[in-house]
Amino acid sequence: MNLNDVHKSIKKHKKRKRVGRGPGSGCGKTSSRGHNGAKSRSGYSRKPVFQGGAMPLVRRVPKRGFNNKWALTVIAVNISDLERVYNDGDEVNIESLRSKSLAKSRCDELKILGDGELTKKLQVTAHRFSKSAKEKIEAAGGQVLIVPAKVSVELKKKEAKEAKEAKAAKAAKEG
Repeated sequence: MNLNDVHKSIKKHKKRKRVGRGPGSGCGKTSSRGHNGAKSRSGYSRKPVFQGGAMPLVRRVPKRGFNNKWALTVIAVNISDLERVYNDGDEVNIESLRSKSLAKSRCDELKILGDGELTKKLQVTAHRFSKSAKEKIEAAGGQVLIVPAKVSVELKKKEAKEAKEAKAAKAAKEG
């Protein structure tokens, strides 16, 4: 192929295929749909998982357990990792953990675990702390700051319902 041949068969305004215009057109009688079958009928559409009548892969693969798509993703970081990566007096939070490659993936919550020893004074900001991690950070002279976690939709609904009931009870008491 030569460079000057690249655009030869490309047409800007290609004519549409005129089907069902008799045998002389080359697309007469069955209009290029073939004889019978679902594809020859009007309104036919095939599911994306269809595999020619065979059992689709989606249905062949075994499914076990339950995958909660609303579950919070929690990243756990050990005290030993903080000791190894941070200097004395540093501030530890999700952003600094990402910059130091300790929290690589996206997460909803950060939990600090107490595996290892801590000798440095750190200010650690996270959503959750294990009991031993909290004790080790405070024993080293550091500071523990708890970030409020995301409130789930179910919890918000429950709180709204309780507030509504309390308001109704108060109104009944007064009136």
